[in-house]
Amino acid sequence: MLHGFGSRTVTAIGLVIVAAIAVFLLEWNLQAAIISLVGGVAAALVATGTGDQPIELPREPEVVPAPPTPDLQEVIESVLGPVLIIADGLVSHANAAALGLLGHHIVGEDVRVAIRHPGAAERLAGPLATTPQEPVNLVGLGARDQHWEMHVSGTTNGQRIVHLIDRTGSHAAERMRVDFVANASHELRTPLASILGYIETLGDDKAGEDAQVRGRFLKIMFDEARRMQRLIEDLISLSRIESEKYRLPDRAVDLAELIGEVRSELLDAQDKRSRDIVADLDLGVAPVAGDRAQLSQILHNLIGNAMKYGRTGTPVTIKLWSDPLGMVRISVVDEGDGIAPEHLPRLTERFYRVDPGRSRAAGGTGLGLAIVKHIVERHRGRFDVASTVGVGTTVTLMLPPHQKTTAAIAAATHSDAPVIKR
Repeated sequence: MLHGFGSRTVTAIGLVIVAAIAVFLLEWNLQAAIISLVGGVAAALVATGTGDQPIELPREPEVVPAPPTPDLQEVIESVLGPVLIIADGLVSHANAAALGLLGHHIVGEDVRVAIRHPGAAERLAGPLATTPQEPVNLVGLGARDQHWEMHVSGTTNGQRIVHLIDRTGSHAAERMRVDFVANASHELRTPLASILGYIETLGDDKAGEDAQVRGRFLKIMFDEARRMQRLIEDLISLSRIESEKYRLPDRAVDLAELIGEVRSELLDAQDKRSRDIVADLDLGVAPVAGDRAQLSQILHNLIGNAMKYGRTGTPVTIKLWSDPLGMVRISVVDEGDGIAPEHLPRLTERFYRVDPGRSRAAGGTGLGLAIVKHIVERHRGRFDVASTVGVGTTVTLMLPPHQKTTAAIAAATHSDAPVIKR
């Protein structure tokens, strides 16, 4: 056995030995055969290597082709919002969002004509800035109340990239915040000024000593203080509802039972109008997935509004039923003066009132329907107001049923077990 040699090495040596023997047998001399043998073995060892590894010639490095450069149009199409590329003052490229906002004719057009706005024209006509600049605020592109931010940056070849960002939502939110603070301040300042005025009057010896005057003033002060208290409670309630709007309620709530409780509470309050409440309830309606306290607040607000603004002696009808899609519906109907169509879209705005004087006289805070709207949204439901002037108003809620309870009822209905009906 030859150790340390591979199979190919052994084979090569064997062939050399055979060749040497052949040389000797062909009557060459012994010395020539030995020289051939030694030289052949050495050549075989060099050729095959001691590790039996073939000698590899160096290879040229493999050339990896560079990835294709993306097309400029593909790049700007991937950007959210309108984007334009400006070369020599003309629009050379525009993505689909920009074409939809400014029109398909803008490619090849002067950018000052494509974006018709003084602030935009001034920025785009001036020299390209070497340092970052504040965005230009544009109003009126697309729609009259739309707000845009225009960002302009330059490229190494002198082109400009214009990016428009829609800020309409954030601007509307900021305006709502400012309006809310102003309205809340006004609503609190009015009763507070009244209370302070009557306190000052009662401090006078003559007014303070007259029991009749003092009693009348104290009642007004009490009513104004209660009004402030209701407003603060509604503000706290609205804030709490908004903080929970992303947490979906999952408790099963029997609305027929809840409506009965709310009606009893209104009757106990000894309001004359509470006797006009008429309930038309389908007792077979499935429970809804909800927050019981918040759903009770909805019913109190809607029934309370119907009692305030419906004509005295007319019914306030509460109806509960399930629609063909399986959604649970509640409607509250009054017979009153109704609401003009132009007011309907704004009814759920905070502090919005159709008749401010009448609302304040009835004890309203202007937050009732805003609270209803936010509670319904938290419950993933829908809310609709329909009204006819001189006839009355109908408010309808649509809420999803509680899935686990609905599935359990369906399973019990299809089983042999007896079903207990309410």
